[in-house]
Amino acid sequence: MPVLHLVVLAVVQGITEFFPISSSAHLILTPKLMDWQDQGPLIDLAVHIGTLLAVMLFFRVEMRRLFRGAWDALRLRYSPDARLLALLSVSTIPVIAAGPFIYFLGGSEMMRSVELIGWTTLVFGVLLYIADRYGKQLHRLEHVNFPNAVIMGIAQAAALIPGVSRSGVTMTSARFLGMERAEAARFSFLMSIPVTMAAGALGAVEIYNSGQAELQLDAVIAGAVAFLTALFAIAVLMRWLASSSFTPFVVYRLFLGAGLLIWTYF
Repeated sequence: MPVLHLVVLAVVQGITEFFPISSSAHLILTPKLMDWQDQGPLIDLAVHIGTLLAVMLFFRVEMRRLFRGAWDALRLRYSPDARLLALLSVSTIPVIAAGPFIYFLGGSEMMRSVELIGWTTLVFGVLLYIADRYGKQLHRLEHVNFPNAVIMGIAQAAALIPGVSRSGVTMTSARFLGMERAEAARFSFLMSIPVTMAAGALGAVEIYNSGQAELQLDAVIAGAVAFLTALFAIAVLMRWLASSSFTPFVVYRLFLGAGLLIWTYF
């Protein structure tokens, strides 16, 4: 792919992966709107790996907690760190179960349609507004329990449908559960780590086995740009949510969803 195309796609991924506006939808829409060749699922995975490294670096304190929790779990020792690891593990189960189901249904091509993205962008934008407008701000990361983790995990599984937004729907469910905005974002980002690691590992093997040097170079360029962009996006969002609401992202989703539906039907 031309380097310009890779850079644009990587910047789009870096921003939209953590803003609650659906990175998968934007990765599908960008080549359609720009009349470019679709980059394919392997480049999509490469930019996801870049954003994975960014979230692991930004939340390095929490990453150290997870490593300590894994060590405690191996020693059968209960600790707050082991509990956090267990919560993230539980929240990952629904999306692992739902992924193969959607794949075997043959829905992957259908789910790249502009019409579907328009509707999901619109509907889940409204849900985000309702949750943020009426959800209480009572709970922090340490207050998340296992039923909460299951609920957020089910919400995360719904984000396999483009336009739903993994970060958006998990933050929506967290706000319905009464989590503070910044804490909802923090747990949502931590939830992305095991899911993206699993998908990224499969994608990395497929890229390596392809034997195409150009594809491997494209993946490295896209992943590196996505990494840098995502670091910036996470910092901006966490600072914004410390004192402001999700309303600007809701407005963006409503305009985007309405625009896509008008484009599709008219």
